[in-house]
Amino acid sequence: MSKHRIGLIGGSGLYHIEGFTGQKWVRIKTPFGAPSDDFLTGKLVGRQVVFLPRHGRGHRILPSELNHRANIWAMKKLGVGWIISVSAVGSLQAKHKPCDIVLPDQFLDRTKQSSAHTFFGRGIVAHIAFAEPICEELRRLLLKSARALKAHVHDRGTYVNMEGPAFSTRAESTTNHKLGYDVVGMTNLGEAKCAREAEIAYATMAMITDYDCWKLDEAHVTVEMVIANLTKNATMAKEIIQHVIPRIPAEPNWPCHDALRNAIMTDKKLWPAKTKKRLEPLLRKYF
Repeated sequence: MSKHRIGLIGGSGLYHIEGFTGQKWVRIKTPFGAPSDDFLTGKLVGRQVVFLPRHGRGHRILPSELNHRANIWAMKKLGVGWIISVSAVGSLQAKHKPCDIVLPDQFLDRTKQSSAHTFFGRGIVAHIAFAEPICEELRRLLLKSARALKAHVHDRGTYVNMEGPAFSTRAESTTNHKLGYDVVGMTNLGEAKCAREAEIAYATMAMITDYDCWKLDEAHVTVEMVIANLTKNATMAKEIIQHVIPRIPAEPNWPCHDALRNAIMTDKKLWPAKTKKRLEPLLRKYF
């Protein structure tokens, strides 16, 4: 069995997956503050997995309050080499229908949170390559599993990460639609950036719940609509996760798993001891 775990981030319903055995909630303290919740560890389809309810059990945390650094640092500490993110999104194109799945390969950052989306600073400077922000190897595995299960899945797309917590204005939504972007959400960019810095392969399953508000012949997004379609989406999301997990390699040897090798600018001799200790799970192999 691989000693490397597979991480799952999503709604609380995701940990009710048939066959998720040996469940144990684990609390992790991080130098970046508290994660969203405790982490549920266990075994699924022959692999060790770690699940995190993104907004906390009971959905208590706003998107802009998410502590991505703490969440991803803790995943790294727990030995996670791959993260599958399951997220509710609004569709920006007619072809992406509610209850469809989009597997994005790009992000557009419309947040004001850049400083909270990096582990670096405090004496250690790093600039990761982020032209391809999603792990393509993991994304392709998800695509194959989704197609094998006859899911309504769309290959590639741009995820616009807005700030929230309010949904888009019609002007914002119409602009994103006209620019040809695919889906809009509030959470995944920070996860993807931190995962890349932590050398964890990361991919998103964007589960469409609504048409945002650009489409005038459709009702604009409401919380009730999101919850209803999320519930419908959850069954397929679980099936895809169960199908893809055995197909993830035992060893983390994709390009994402080596993302820091040529990214750190600061000479190791100048690394402050406190920052080095704070980043130990990320930098251990470079000591």
